[in-house]
Amino acid sequence: MKVSGSTVLVTGATGGIGQSIARVLAGRGAKLVLTGRKVAELERLADQVGGRAVVADLADGVGRLLDEVGAVDVLVANAALPAGGALVELTAEQVRRALAVNLEAPVELARGLVPSMVRAGRGHVVLVGSLAGKVASAHSSLYNATKFGLRGFALGLREDLRGTGVGVSVVQPGFVRDAGMFADTGAKPPAGMRTVSPEQVAAGVVEAIEEDRAEVNVAPPELRVISTLGGAFPAFSSGLQRRLAGRR
Repeated sequence: MKVSGSTVLVTGATGGIGQSIARVLAGRGAKLVLTGRKVAELERLADQVGGRAVVADLADGVGRLLDEVGAVDVLVANAALPAGGALVELTAEQVRRALAVNLEAPVELARGLVPSMVRAGRGHVVLVGSLAGKVASAHSSLYNATKFGLRGFALGLREDLRGTGVGVSVVQPGFVRDAGMFADTGAKPPAGMRTVSPEQVAAGVVEAIEEDRAEVNVAPPELRVISTLGGAFPAFSSGLQRRLAGRR
């Protein structure tokens, strides 16, 4: 389906990746509804792209957001928390919030918004995941869990909606510079690994919607190959990551 003229809900719009997604979609003629927790930044972005701002904390549920937003043509579920660190070092509240924002909220938003799309015979759901949803790594077990779950949900929901006119895609960035988990936490990608820009992630979202792609991996070719092999052969991935860590 075409982005131009479509009403698109973007969650996590005030983050670096979210802002890039909003700007690219606006540039292609989308009518935007933007949501996030940072009131001033959200309203400023909405003014810049001609969209509507709806302040919401997805960790507290999505019921009020759904009521305020109403029907949309496209959902871009981009909001996520980093959720890094060893599991035993995380508090119960950190675990709850990560599961709520990264996994439960996208599922509930899709459940609330898809019926109107099906009735209209057109629509699209984009779930912004991560290559961490294909390959697990140390100190990321909770984040891996949410992104593996998001990928499985996206691919399963896509099959449920086949033939309805509603598409579902998972967009999975690799290491994103200047935005996302690494910018938020100050972590560094493994030595020698190339990065992608937030604008490339936004382009992947547009590709997912307009070409109805099941899965769009936004990463350099070598990382896409490694993630494919790592997903199929976890022991290979684990050994490779340990060798890269040893070099650092």
